[in-house]
Amino acid sequence: MTLLDVSIVNVALPSIRTGIGASQSGLQWVLSGYALAFGLVLVPAGRVGDIRGRRNVFMVGLVVFTVASSLAGAAQNEGWLVAARLVQGVAGGILVPQVSGFIQQMFRGAERGRAFGLLGATIGVSTAVGPLLGGLLIQLFGTHEGWRWVFYVNLPIGVVLLPLAYRLLPGGRQRDGGGRARGDLDPVGVVLLGLGTVALLLPFVQEREWPGAQKWALLPVALAVLGGFVAWERHYGRSHEPLVNLALFRRRSYGLGTMLSLLYFAGFTSIFFVMTLFLQNGMRYSALEAGAAITPFALGSGTAAAIGGRVVTRIGRPLVAAGLGMVVVGLLGTVLAVHQDSGRSVGLVTALPLLFAGVGSGLVISPNQTLTLSEVPVDRAGSAGGVLQTAQRIGSAAGIAAVGSVFFSKAGGARPDWSAGLQAGLITSAGLAALALVVALVDVTTGPPNAAQEAGDGKP
Repeated sequence: MTLLDVSIVNVALPSIRTGIGASQSGLQWVLSGYALAFGLVLVPAGRVGDIRGRRNVFMVGLVVFTVASSLAGAAQNEGWLVAARLVQGVAGGILVPQVSGFIQQMFRGAERGRAFGLLGATIGVSTAVGPLLGGLLIQLFGTHEGWRWVFYVNLPIGVVLLPLAYRLLPGGRQRDGGGRARGDLDPVGVVLLGLGTVALLLPFVQEREWPGAQKWALLPVALAVLGGFVAWERHYGRSHEPLVNLALFRRRSYGLGTMLSLLYFAGFTSIFFVMTLFLQNGMRYSALEAGAAITPFALGSGTAAAIGGRVVTRIGRPLVAAGLGMVVVGLLGTVLAVHQDSGRSVGLVTALPLLFAGVGSGLVISPNQTLTLSEVPVDRAGSAGGVLQTAQRIGSAAGIAAVGSVFFSKAGGARPDWSAGLQAGLITSAGLAALALVVALVDVTTGPPNAAQEAGDGKP
């Protein structure tokens, strides 16, 4: 639900504008408000789960997300909808880090890799199938009211999941090495990280709504606040348990894996952004047709992620490097297909290269998560997973801003060239994936020869 709601709303924006007369700025906040709130709470929520018990935190997030979805579906004006989306984003940020924490807590060795493989399949399918599901719901319920069901679809899922979460997920608090409950939430660290994250994300998520260069002045402010956060964590960590244990970044697998994830999500998320704009606005595809055209990527990603999770403990980082290479080739193949045929049949000619890129993506997300978290102690799994997912959100926001800027330089204006815009955008996405590939190759060529076995052992 949480990851589906990142992409499903994209195809619903025209329906929202028709249904409640939302402004362009309001529509932007429907998208960016969710992403901003989501990224803001990931690390603190992961830390609370580490301390207070992941099941309790997961269930709180699930209840809030379900209620916020119902409020979003019932919205009568754009202010109501934006507020509901902000609450929904906070709830999503509470839920997601508990999942990686549970996997670290409940599985070891090759089983952990398979569990992360299923998580990766969920991430890939949820992100990519969102436009298809959104288009189908709007087709079924009409342009004027169809957007409401994009949110209402979460209600039966939440109602079913709540008793299952209570029954199936392990409860209890995490304990330190001496058997004591870990209870330090580091409030100063929470505030500093929150302010720094908002200042860093805001100019990216509002890149098109805030004209001029003044918005980028927030970036040095963000770096200064995050520098203060690092200094505080070092000071606080001498006598207390900090929000983020900075020693994690001295572990090769965690530091490189987090950087790789940031770069890859910058390219990965922007693919759906520019493809949806091209197909709906440029090719006049319906929401359902646009979603169907992107589905090959989802199918490839979901299938390959489950397979990648099973073999990553034997192959290690070379599997991720191979997947990134496939993504780059698949995206460049998509560019070539669009260059050759940018008519109404473009959805058909891009199906094969998107499928190839999707298979590569499935070999990146879950295997990289398995390797990145392989040396993280279980009692830090939630906060460490939150940092990794925050990097993904920052990468997504920056990637959409960068790729969107390139896309609109060709597709904007009085005489838009949608085909040229898509090609330029996808080349930029491929470039970001290539940077992630460089990080993976550095790890492969300079890392220890037994890195794959260490990931399989699951030993801190």
